[in-house]
Amino acid sequence: MLRVEEAARALGISRSLTDDLIRSGRLRSFKVGSRRLIPATAIDEAIATLTEEAA
Repeated sequence: MLRVEEAARALGISRSLTDDLIRSGRLRSFKVGSRRLIPATAIDEAIATLTEEAA
């Protein structure tokens, strides 16, 4: 599990763009209390989705 900041670093994008991806549903996440967490597998899924969208 990654925090939003860690996911942003892993994707090489800003925190605000990461938040946009979460809001749009292109980056899976869930909340535990007040923390938003991103499964590590969601990073690969997001990269695949973004790659497909760019093609």
